[in-house]
Amino acid sequence: MKIVIPGGTGQVGTILNRSLTAAGHDVVVLTRHPVRGRDVRWDGETLGPWAEEIDGSDVVVNLAGRSVNCRYTTANLRAMMDSRVHSTRVVGEAIAAAVRPPRVWLQMSTATVYSHRFDAPNDEATGELGGAESGVPGYWAYSVEIAQAWERAQEQAETPHTRKVSMRAAMVMSPERGGVFDVLLRLVRLGLGGPVAGGAQYVSWIHDRDFVRAVEFLAGRDDLTGPVNLAAPVPLPQRTFMRLLRTAWGVPVGLPATRWMAELGAFALRSDTELLLKSRRVVPGRLLEAGFAFDYAQWPEAAADLVRRVRGGPGSTG
Repeated sequence: MKIVIPGGTGQVGTILNRSLTAAGHDVVVLTRHPVRGRDVRWDGETLGPWAEEIDGSDVVVNLAGRSVNCRYTTANLRAMMDSRVHSTRVVGEAIAAAVRPPRVWLQMSTATVYSHRFDAPNDEATGELGGAESGVPGYWAYSVEIAQAWERAQEQAETPHTRKVSMRAAMVMSPERGGVFDVLLRLVRLGLGGPVAGGAQYVSWIHDRDFVRAVEFLAGRDDLTGPVNLAAPVPLPQRTFMRLLRTAWGVPVGLPATRWMAELGAFALRSDTELLLKSRRVVPGRLLEAGFAFDYAQWPEAAADLVRRVRGGPGSTG
């Protein structure tokens, strides 16, 4: 198959590109800074020669958007909104103009669209969308607005011959440097991987290999459209999640952090505490109903595999 990945140079795109290329697919990455043979230049905002790659392709997986790993300043939040909405809109325009449009458009979204909650899991049918929670920073609502606008841009695209899926992805855990797992493991190795602000907030996650398998699964199914949660079926409270990661690495103790300590740490890392403090209790209702079987449904097994790959054990590449 020919698979086009707009915005495919980040961590998730690199994982997907590597795996799909190894499986024998023709993968084209749309990027502002082409460096590899199958990279094609685009600006993420306007139609151009890059649209020829979409015409005749089989699958489009749009991952474009400014990274959320930053300080949530007004300017950065606006950049997140604009980069997601504009790139999604122009991908839709390219598909609409194609003589031979792709049969499926998988659009990245985020589990952040759901509410900050502890009482029940969020699936696609019964989950609560966020934005109206009390007792949380006001700007968290804007993160939900970004997610909703991202999905709405795909919904509004006039692509009648292309099936559309919005992938509400949890944090993708992989051993690569710079990813979320790398950051969490660094905290563990420094003895800082304890509960944050009590640690009751839920962590939703997905193993990188299950993420790739879920993308392939969604591309191959003709009966799935609309939002689909890409998350392992067992989210955990942050204190439990980090304890199990410490066990996998072999560190017995992790110092706890208060909310203000988390603020200082996030500032030092040029990130934001929403990534640590929002309770994302998300489960993959539609994937499970469709028969998808996770290779890494439980965090202890997933963490053990990721740690082994970080340490360079057998089969650690990829």
